[in-house]
Amino acid sequence: MTRLSKRALLKIAGWSTLAGAAALVGCSKKEEAAPAPAASAPVAASAPAKPAPLKIAFAYIGPVGDGGWTFAHDNGRKAIEKEFGDRVQTSFVENVPEAADAERVFRDMIGQGNKLIFGTTFGYMDSMLKVAPEAKDVKFEHATGFKTAENMRTYDSRTYEGAYMAGIIAGAMTKTNTLGVVGSVPIPEVIRNINSFTLGAQSVNPKIKTKVVWVNKWFDPPKETEAAQSLLNGGADVLFQNTDSSAVLKTAGKAGKYAFGWDSDMSSYSPEAHLASSIINWAPYYIKATKDALEGTWATGAVWWGVKEGAIDIVSISDKVPAEIKTKVETVKSGLKDGSFAIWKGPILGQDGKEVVKKDETADDKFLSGVNFYVKGVEGKVPGAK
Repeated sequence: MTRLSKRALLKIAGWSTLAGAAALVGCSKKEEAAPAPAASAPVAASAPAKPAPLKIAFAYIGPVGDGGWTFAHDNGRKAIEKEFGDRVQTSFVENVPEAADAERVFRDMIGQGNKLIFGTTFGYMDSMLKVAPEAKDVKFEHATGFKTAENMRTYDSRTYEGAYMAGIIAGAMTKTNTLGVVGSVPIPEVIRNINSFTLGAQSVNPKIKTKVVWVNKWFDPPKETEAAQSLLNGGADVLFQNTDSSAVLKTAGKAGKYAFGWDSDMSSYSPEAHLASSIINWAPYYIKATKDALEGTWATGAVWWGVKEGAIDIVSISDKVPAEIKTKVETVKSGLKDGSFAIWKGPILGQDGKEVVKKDETADDKFLSGVNFYVKGVEGKVPGAK
């Protein structure tokens, strides 16, 4: 190899060594300049999943727009939504017959995931009792009944208190001393209301007699109209009802007579005939029942609320009613609220003149729950009574 060639090779080797060293220095500088990796930000804990709303279903005997019984229940359902917001989800089925078809409706409600079910009429009792054992995780609430189960309780309102206060007004406003009542179904609840209405009227007018026409339906405006007209033809000039529509009040208005609203404020249906409305406020109980279910404190049993608990009231009393009668009604209402007044305090006589409640005795709830007779002053015979 020539000297020139050796020199060329040495030069090339030198350049390679320098280039390698420079590369190493460059790498070293980059490694020194590279910042330490940033600490990872802590991952925020995920919020707990929001519990699913409690699904609540209502079965109604009539249409929501009946202006009376079902309308009052639906106002209670709306009160639940207002009170609990997105913690609940409510639904309803209207016009559910008191027959085997009710079982299908209740099972469908269960299938849709409802965990609290309200059956809002007496005739649903047996259907609910049959379905309840099939869905032990569902709470059933039955209105106006008397049978319970492990997961089914009953609730009711003391409608007889409102009937008595209406009677006070009727007794003062009648000119013929004859009152008329359109009765729905002859069960103790309704018979008790007819008697209480009569007792209230007799407290201001001992001459009162009461006539009754039964329609055997809760909601049937044509039948209610026919019954009301029959009572008017029979001499009644103030009408009362235990049916669900405003037909009785309207019929009285057309005849120039007086009547009452029932279950809800019906004053707008016939203002000229309307003396007052005996109403049910289901909201306090429905809110309580929902709270029980949400908090896991729900238990079976029987609940019966009245004026004291804010479930019963008489409202929109007409200006035609004398001031002293309004005062008497308010006095009775106050007494019912604080427990100082009892409607069914003896002596109370049956149609045959015999005492059904002895002097100074007060009928208990067991007695009131089984009333199947008319008090003195009510004409006719209780359907089905011996």
